[in-house]
Amino acid sequence: MSQQPFSSLEACFGDLPDPRVQGRCDHKLVEIVLVAVCAVLCGAESWSEVEEFGEAKEAWLRQYLELPAGIPSHDTFSRVFRLLDAGEFQRRFVRWVEQHFQVRQGEVIAVDGKTARGSADSFSGQNAIHLVSAWASEAGILLGQRKVDAKSNEITAVPELLKLLFIKGCIVTVDALNCQKGIAQTVIERQADYVFALKANHPQLHQDVIDWFDWARKRDFRDVPHDFHQTVTKGHGRLEIRRCWAIHDPLALESMGHYQGWAGLQTVVMVERERRTANQTQRETVYYLSSLPPDAERILAATRAHWSVENTFHWTMDVVFGEDASRVRLDEAPENFAVIRHIVINLLKRHPGKQSLKRKRFRAALDDAFLLELLTPNLMR
Repeated sequence: MSQQPFSSLEACFGDLPDPRVQGRCDHKLVEIVLVAVCAVLCGAESWSEVEEFGEAKEAWLRQYLELPAGIPSHDTFSRVFRLLDAGEFQRRFVRWVEQHFQVRQGEVIAVDGKTARGSADSFSGQNAIHLVSAWASEAGILLGQRKVDAKSNEITAVPELLKLLFIKGCIVTVDALNCQKGIAQTVIERQADYVFALKANHPQLHQDVIDWFDWARKRDFRDVPHDFHQTVTKGHGRLEIRRCWAIHDPLALESMGHYQGWAGLQTVVMVERERRTANQTQRETVYYLSSLPPDAERILAATRAHWSVENTFHWTMDVVFGEDASRVRLDEAPENFAVIRHIVINLLKRHPGKQSLKRKRFRAALDDAFLLELLTPNLMR
């Protein structure tokens, strides 16, 4: 790989359609994007801070970028990202991830939505944007995102997102809202598997699964083809027990009566979670549909991995990147700024250093050599 730190980004984002009037542009579009990525990598959270970073680091940036008219103003950054087609920007992001990040076979891809609350603008009547994201739980990288249209919802956005991604051989997990036949069909068409949480938004099927497991438990699962796995973890003053039963039984599916139309469905699953502390014991039972064979250990691991999208990705967006407090609101800019954050989180996660993401950003702002490491994988120590 080239020692040029922006080579991978330039290769994937260099052909972005330019929304500006040709012949009247002082700055190269791809360089505007690259300066913004570096600025956010070093802690910038607004267009004014992006401009301030560029001015402070102009001499360093000129080693790798032409910058024919110097550093763009914050107004230029704002105007360009308001006009830049967010769908095209997202497609280049997905291409960059596929070319430069490794996602192994069997990886759990957790799909979930999040509202960027700071993007709401009561003055103009603009609602906060809602983004559906696909998070590779073990690799710790974002694979892609999709904005939920104002007159739509996650149920339509999730299949559109999955169609953008290369997920062959992976396991897609969603919450109960997105446990839908159409999404299952898309996962199977993309040659992946799924583990979908099943709740009362499918009341008949949900009750059928509950009734079947109640019957099977009364028989102690005698003559019921199934697999079982249990995990016990201790820490932070609590004991957590998780038990998983996975049933693959054609007779069970037939008796449920409402399973038709679920592409690839092989297994119905019951997971019991028990949390014990010194003062109380909490129990929860959750049911799932899966296209996987009845491997209880594997399915239980997938249900646990799903929560990394909340506990790691969404938490990072709010706490490390201040997404909910962001004042970037107009036109395409909120979604485009989110893409920049996602480029940055992938760069930070790829670096093998053990520091927190916050400390890595702080160090990148202080140390040009470390910033270069983050941008150029083959320079990592």
